[in-house]
Amino acid sequence: MSKRTKGFLFGAIAAATYGMNPLFALPLYSDGLSACDVLLYRYIFATIILFFMIKWRGQRMAISRRQVAPLAGLGLLMGLSSLLLFESYNFMAAGIASTMLFVYPLMVALIMTFVFHERLSPITICCIVMAFAGIVLLYKGENGATLSAIGTALVMGSALSYAIYLVWVNRPGLKDIPTLVLTFYVILFGTSIFIADKFIHPSLNVPSSPLLWGCAISLGLLPTAISLVCTTLAIHNIGSTPTAILGALEPLTAVFFGILLFGESLTVRDMAGLCLILVAVTVVIAGDNISSVLLRMRKMFPAFYHRLLHK
Repeated sequence: MSKRTKGFLFGAIAAATYGMNPLFALPLYSDGLSACDVLLYRYIFATIILFFMIKWRGQRMAISRRQVAPLAGLGLLMGLSSLLLFESYNFMAAGIASTMLFVYPLMVALIMTFVFHERLSPITICCIVMAFAGIVLLYKGENGATLSAIGTALVMGSALSYAIYLVWVNRPGLKDIPTLVLTFYVILFGTSIFIADKFIHPSLNVPSSPLLWGCAISLGLLPTAISLVCTTLAIHNIGSTPTAILGALEPLTAVFFGILLFGESLTVRDMAGLCLILVAVTVVIAGDNISSVLLRMRKMFPAFYHRLLHK
């Protein structure tokens, strides 16, 4: 399997598992747990899971002093992104928040373009627009209600934090850290936010049933440990922007579980949204192949392209 294929596979897994956040978080909210309660359990379980994965693979956990600050920064960014997103669930429906979060690929593309001078191709721009349009079609408004300003601000903050994380994790100096070890320290440093909250608000709610404990453990495993490991692997193989665009697969997870577990129906509008997302992701994966096909067509029909561009 080629490096590029691995990157896209890891990116798809990362997006699908990250989209499971509401599936496991909302039952814990209904049980009376706060966002910080849920995230504390999520990050602690993720840290434990990653620790045993590292030991099972026999990897060393040592890092250099110069790597501590970048890893701490990544951890705080990830923790902040999680906190802002989970707090937004208190002000708007989780589906709406997850839809709005998808502005982060655009933020990643803009950061890579204006900060790191990465060339943004017309195909990449079209993919971002198509994927975003697909997300909008999947969004179902509730009786025309106005979106919460606080909830919107929280989601935008979460998206920006996550976008900076996706860019930063691909910087030199971190690539030589094994993926599991890097993710372990990111989660470990991120946990500090929620531990600090417990010093300010000492009360900690506990899940009231084995099923809800299962939700807490699943949060640590799927949308945290597995998702972040696969995200890092994807970024190191294909880069930050394509990995971010593959995040369009996250809402597909929500649609899948909505149909499978909650008996939701699939409308024509949903189908149109899913098709746009799948086309966008397919084009990103095809990448250079599509560019070469378009170039060959341009060489075959130069007069047509000249008329098209000078209409």
